Amino acid sequence: MSEQKLSFQAEVSRLLEIVANSLYANKEIFLRELISNASDACDRLRYAALTQPELTAADPDYKITLSSDAKARTLTVADNGIGMNRDEMIENLGTIARSGTANFVRELEEKPEGVNLIGQFGVGFYSAFMVADSVEVTSRRAGESQGWRWVSDGRGEFTVAETPEGDEDGDAPARGTRVVLKLKKGQEEFLDPLRLERIVRTYSDHIAIPVVLVKDAEDGGEQTLNAASALWTRPKSEISEDQYKEFYHHVAHAFDEPWLRLHFKAEGVIEYSGLLYLPSTKPFDLFQPERKHGVKLYVRRVFVTDDCEGLVPPYLRFLRGVIDSEDLPLNISRETLQTNPVLAKISKAVTKRVLNELKKKAEKKPEEYATFWDNFGPVLKEGLYEDEGRRETLIELARFASTRASGPDGDRDGGMVGLADYVARMVEGQDAIYYISGQDAEALRKSPQIEGFAAKGVEVLLMSDPVDEFWLPVVREYQGKAFKSVTRGGAELDKIADAAADSAKDGDAAEEDADAAGTDALIAFVKLALKDEVKDVRASERLTDSPVCLVADEGDMDMHLERLLKQHSQIDQASRRILEINPKHALIRRLAAELGTRGTAAPDAVDGEAPPLEEAARLLLDQARILEGEPLPDPSAFARRLSRLVARGFGPES
Repeated sequence: MSEQKLSFQAEVSRLLEIVANSLYANKEIFLRELISNASDACDRLRYAALTQPELTAADPDYKITLSSDAKARTLTVADNGIGMNRDEMIENLGTIARSGTANFVRELEEKPEGVNLIGQFGVGFYSAFMVADSVEVTSRRAGESQGWRWVSDGRGEFTVAETPEGDEDGDAPARGTRVVLKLKKGQEEFLDPLRLERIVRTYSDHIAIPVVLVKDAEDGGEQTLNAASALWTRPKSEISEDQYKEFYHHVAHAFDEPWLRLHFKAEGVIEYSGLLYLPSTKPFDLFQPERKHGVKLYVRRVFVTDDCEGLVPPYLRFLRGVIDSEDLPLNISRETLQTNPVLAKISKAVTKRVLNELKKKAEKKPEEYATFWDNFGPVLKEGLYEDEGRRETLIELARFASTRASGPDGDRDGGMVGLADYVARMVEGQDAIYYISGQDAEALRKSPQIEGFAAKGVEVLLMSDPVDEFWLPVVREYQGKAFKSVTRGGAELDKIADAAADSAKDGDAAEEDADAAGTDALIAFVKLALKDEVKDVRASERLTDSPVCLVADEGDMDMHLERLLKQHSQIDQASRRILEINPKHALIRRLAAELGTRGTAAPDAVDGEAPPLEEAARLLLDQARILEGEPLPDPSAFARRLSRLVARGFGPES
């Protein structure tokens, strides 16, 4: 096949522009990324050779080789791993085959400091263009005869061609991949053997494959630069903090610092060891539909897979690291892994260990735990829905934003609350855990539905994660206290002691008490005017400052959940809601008085327009919809009604 010129995926071209402008804090990291990729290639071949030993028969010893040519200004990183064929070259080096790529690149363009995301997104290969004018990759997949060459200057295009047979300089290696970087002017430091040695010892000492530096003949052949032993097998006392951090960077393909590290060895009926990390920042693919974790499975130091569903539960998918089993068979298939009882026991024990460490953090260092929860709380809450056996542990780890305020000026404390603390500070007469759900916690704080609760000093949890709508109906209660949405009927606020019961009330009692007869008449009128648009109209216990709000009936679906399902076409039509009106609000009082004066047969309906009171009833419903964040069914009609009302000068007194 002749040479073929192809274009990078659009997002790759934009990404290369960003990378080429030295977003990385230390350019030397490019070498770490290339060595890490080479190590992964060797791991994958080692696993494939378990069932196809002929793949490595001619060259059973894995290694990564570095060499430099000062005259040609080239640096070469080569491995004898699994290698790539033509299609794999195009897929791995010319595209980023992940959903969300465009959003990722846009974020990098808007926030250049977000370079830490590059490693998490798995595109560390492109860091080579920080130091190279051009990159040539030649490769031959293990077990195949044809080799391939990929060449690019990182400016939008690349070429792929077969490698010629017998070309000593240009032919692909017998097996594996060779990456040749033509260094830019000013980057000659990366040709210095001593500089390369320091980089490898700093960043790649933990690589379990030997990293060999090829020296000039007069300097004496080759030198192995790294310890070349699996880091997780070494005693903790022999591992420095820097080595731990660099192993995290390698195994997670990340650039942040780990938030928590777990290094352990389990002995007994089942033997396994592990080195796991919890990141300090969110991995880019945290909310991808596949929900893949970042823990690699090894069997007796041999890499098996990085895609084992049963290794850790999906709600711990932010974990990064390695689990190494002594008891699983080396030739186990990935399909068999899913039902293997040994793996199930390892998964159960590892999950328990991670949750126990989180519990310790939550108890001993709540400020640090709050940072973790801000990053990964929405993911961990998935376990409340999925993992019944660990639900009791997970509910104690959960933290929530709430309406609680502190200080003489009523400033919010800004913290998160656990359910144990919430229950401990429930007010007299409160027998439920109240919450409100929606898309934004700050918007929920301003919802009219929580006004009455705030007036009585009742704390309301602000559920702003989509998963909240799914675990709440499953969990239902905590310490015998039911979870109850404030957006449903039957708030039962009359049972709760008034926080201001001992305070002096403002105004005369006559002004404080709404005219019950007038309110009843207004409710009857509004109910008649709105007919089938609402399920019911009633006086509200929960409103103190707002005139109206919408709530779901006691047995109906929560309003926020219904909106989510409707957005995703899971339901066709929303349920009718209850319109609650505040008898003490000035607008409601004015309308009640107007009704008493004019009656329902108002004389000033003109040109087919509804009477003013009927229009006011519809405006009340529209106002409630707006407050709830729901779209108006007829915005134009709303605008006309509002304009006519203002023109008439009909409204609450100033």
